[in-house]
Amino acid sequence: MSDFTIGRDSASAAVHSPSDLYRAVWRWHFYAGLLVLPFLLSLAVTGALYLFKDEIDNVVHADLKRVAVSEQATRPPSAMVEAALAAYPGTAIKFTDPVDPGASAEITVNTADKGNIAVYVDPYGGKVLGSLPDRGTVMWTIRYLHSLKYFGSFARAMIEITAGWAILLVGTGIYLWWPRKQTGGVLSVRGTPRKRVFWRDTHAVLGLFVGGFIVFLAVTGMPWSGVWGAKVNEWANGSNFGYPAGVRIAVPMSGEHMEHVAKTTWSLEQAQVPQSSGDSEGAAPIGLDEAVATFDRLGLQRGYAVNIPTDAMGVYTGSVYPDDLSKQRVVHLDQFTGKPLIDMSYADYGPLGKALEWSVNVHMGQQYGLANQLVLLAACVAIVLLAVSAGVMWWKRRPAGSLGVPPMPSDKRVFRGLIAILVIGGIIFPLVGLSLVVMLVLDWIYVRTRRRRRVA
Repeated sequence: MSDFTIGRDSASAAVHSPSDLYRAVWRWHFYAGLLVLPFLLSLAVTGALYLFKDEIDNVVHADLKRVAVSEQATRPPSAMVEAALAAYPGTAIKFTDPVDPGASAEITVNTADKGNIAVYVDPYGGKVLGSLPDRGTVMWTIRYLHSLKYFGSFARAMIEITAGWAILLVGTGIYLWWPRKQTGGVLSVRGTPRKRVFWRDTHAVLGLFVGGFIVFLAVTGMPWSGVWGAKVNEWANGSNFGYPAGVRIAVPMSGEHMEHVAKTTWSLEQAQVPQSSGDSEGAAPIGLDEAVATFDRLGLQRGYAVNIPTDAMGVYTGSVYPDDLSKQRVVHLDQFTGKPLIDMSYADYGPLGKALEWSVNVHMGQQYGLANQLVLLAACVAIVLLAVSAGVMWWKRRPAGSLGVPPMPSDKRVFRGLIAILVIGGIIFPLVGLSLVVMLVLDWIYVRTRRRRRVA
């Protein structure tokens, strides 16, 4: 096997390397990095911040989210809703139970001039503490930046493309790292920051240790992608292997979906919502206080949200998605009888549903507490350093006046074989396949342009 490595200083050595496979892998590792690293950098920074969403929100919005603990009894939910509506007239559509004794209650109000807003109320005295736009906390902003939601559906499609190419980046990176008689750069770093070999070794060693995390985060981030994720979400809902539509009893289902009525996990966004019984005409609704009391009796963990029905067929939906997956739960109550129509927990999901929920929970740093947060924080920091070292290494290596694209293999059959492997990934992830075609066209144009310049 050749001892040719990215760390060599001589461009001519690369050109005359007998390792055609190495050239092909190196070339596509370069392209993958060119496409993915800017997005990985953004995802790593925003993802690292979002790991500590509760801690950061409770500090930044302490005046709204935190209250002094009192020995007096908390006000009834309906009284808190009345206080919120007195300060911000509109229609109350959701009540969120205080997550702990020092937390405020949150009432989501649909207003005529501001749309949906979150109103925060002291549960002990009923004082309105203030409001924010619905999902207007600093960490919701970070989450939308992380998912590229601010930039429209086209930008969100980059999540799928980035994830697919990140996996390619790791696979080709491991091949390039593989020891080839070199004395360093495998598990140690040679040289000083002034030398390119230092940055090459830093990049290689970091990539080795963080590569598994990149693949895991890429795969578990795919559910949020625009094409692949949406299809998997749709496929998983309403099936026994995913998220059954009626888990314990058969009930009339509305055409509404969870994402439109309650804050929910990605995987339950397409789950259908049941409707209240049609034989309750003339009966009075049970009211919010009774609905909350029912959810308490059923044992929903503190901090659950209650969606308030806005028409006669609507239901009270209690939902909670705590760090502990075993306590995740969604309960729909008939607004007239108070009878649970669907009571769904993690234990009721099928194998695919459980796997998706677990992967999403770990991806968000929730499943294993502080250890989960710290491990992923270290991975995010390493990804940032990986991107920086790649940029510095490329800058030091590139020939003057050139992009510094690694050379084509002399035997094109090797290149075509690698492309065939990439095409398989493109079939599994359609947007990745489309981006692969675009990169192939750009590479072809680049090669032809370089040839013309040499002839001229």
